[in-house]
Amino acid sequence: MSFQDDAARTPAGSEPGERVTAPPGQRVVQPPPAGRSRPTRTAALWVAVAVGLVVLVMLIVFFVQNQDMITVRFFGLEGTLALGTTLFIAAVGGGVLVALAGGARILQLRLSNHRRQKAMTGPGTPQ
Repeated sequence: MSFQDDAARTPAGSEPGERVTAPPGQRVVQPPPAGRSRPTRTAALWVAVAVGLVVLVMLIVFFVQNQDMITVRFFGLEGTLALGTTLFIAAVGGGVLVALAGGARILQLRLSNHRRQKAMTGPGTPQ
């Protein structure tokens, strides 16, 4: 949705093609079409929990099916772990690396945006 669409909505009952602008600071909100409702945050949370439970069940099955003990060597350290546990630790380690890289990029973009906004408003101007 663009700014123009938001600023110039047509209220229910107006003629097609006729544009009605809302007073500044007010939004004209149209009701959803009959028979269709927008998903709520609670519904989205319920779906996320259901998907999370399915993933956890699959993870449990993965651990149970991969109980073979293997020797792991890493930077001169050596130990014996179950294959499923070893692969899980490797996957979590990869996820941590991706999260760190993503967090660094988000921080970089926020700092850049902050500097740009500061340069646009000028020194001493309240934001």
